[in-house]
Amino acid sequence: MLEMNLPPKPPTRLTEWSEGSGCGCKIAPAILDQILSSSGSFTQTDPNLLVGNSGKDDAAVYQVSEEIAVINTVDFFTPIVDDPFDFGRIAAANALSDVYAMGGKPIFANAILSWPVEKLSPELAAKVMEGAKSICKAAGIELAGGHSIAAKDPIFGLSVSGVVHPKKIKLNKGAKSGDLIFLTKELGVGVLATALKRQKITTEDYSKLIDTTCALNSIGEVLGNHEEIHAMTDVTGFGLLGHLIEMCEGAGLSATIELPKLPMISGVQEYINQFIFPDNTYRNWNAYSAKTKGVVGMDLVKLCDPQTSGGLMLAVDPEQVEWFKETMEKANQSVWEIGRFNDRMEHIVEVLT
Repeated sequence: MLEMNLPPKPPTRLTEWSEGSGCGCKIAPAILDQILSSSGSFTQTDPNLLVGNSGKDDAAVYQVSEEIAVINTVDFFTPIVDDPFDFGRIAAANALSDVYAMGGKPIFANAILSWPVEKLSPELAAKVMEGAKSICKAAGIELAGGHSIAAKDPIFGLSVSGVVHPKKIKLNKGAKSGDLIFLTKELGVGVLATALKRQKITTEDYSKLIDTTCALNSIGEVLGNHEEIHAMTDVTGFGLLGHLIEMCEGAGLSATIELPKLPMISGVQEYINQFIFPDNTYRNWNAYSAKTKGVVGMDLVKLCDPQTSGGLMLAVDPEQVEWFKETMEKANQSVWEIGRFNDRMEHIVEVLT
C-alpha cells in the first residue's frame, strides 16, 4: 500500500503554511504576462545590461569588463517540505540554479526570510538558514547576509550573484532547428511535494524528493564554456511544457518531444493514478494547452507538474551529441534525451506518445 512506511510527522508542519508549495506558488503565466505588460516598456538603454527583463531568461547579466559579466538573480517561495533544514536546502539549490542556467559561476548569496515569529519559533527559522548555508558551502560560496521581515507566511530564498564571460552567456532563446533536447533531472517533484502535503508520501519517496531538489545544477557552469550548447534554462514552476515553450518562442521554433522518453522519478505515476498532484498543474495546462498538440488525458501532469529546483533543459548541437554524452558521463551527470527543436509549426510543441 502506498500509505505504508510514511515518514514521522514533525511537531510543526511547515507545509500547512503554504497554499502552493515551492515553485508551485508562482503567479500564473497569464497573470504574470498581464502584470509585466501593464507595468511599462521594457526598453533597455544601458548597453552593459546584456540580459535584462525584455526576455524570459533565468537571471540578469551586467558586463563590467571585457572578460567579466555579473549575474544576479532572486528566488524565494513558501515551504515545499515540513523539515526546516530541508526547506532551506531546497530553496538555496533552487536559487543557485538560475546562475548555473546562464552558464555562470555563483560567487556569493544573500538570504531572504519572511517568518511569522509569533506563531513559528525562531529556532525553526534558524534551521532553514542552516540548510541554506549547507548548500552554499557545497557550491563553494558564502551566504554573506540578507534581509528578514516578520510576516504572516514563512518564505525563504536567496539572491545570488555570479560571474560569466560575456561571450559565454547561455540564454534560453538560442536553440536552432535540429537541436536535440536534453534534461538533467527527472520530473515529478510537484507530485511528490503534494503527496507530502497530503501526508501520503512514503519515507522512500520523501528521500527521492530531497535528493532531487537538493542536487545542484553545477554542470551548467561547465556547459557555459561550450558553444555546442546553444540554449539552456532550468525547469521550475511552469513545468517542462511551460519552459520548453519559452525556449521555442524565444528562438522562433517549435519542438517535438517523446512522452515515453520523459524521465520520471520512480513511484510518481502511482500518486498520479490516485489524482495526487498540484492544483497548479491545471493552471499550467490552461496556459499552454492551446500551443500544444498530442497530449492525451492525464499525460498533462507529467508535462505541467510544477518543478522546484528542477533540472536544466538544454538545446544541443546534433552533430556534437556524442561529445556531449561523453562530457556528461565524465562529469557523472545524468542526462536524458527527450526530443528535438524544429522549424516553426502550427503548434509550438507536439507530444508523441
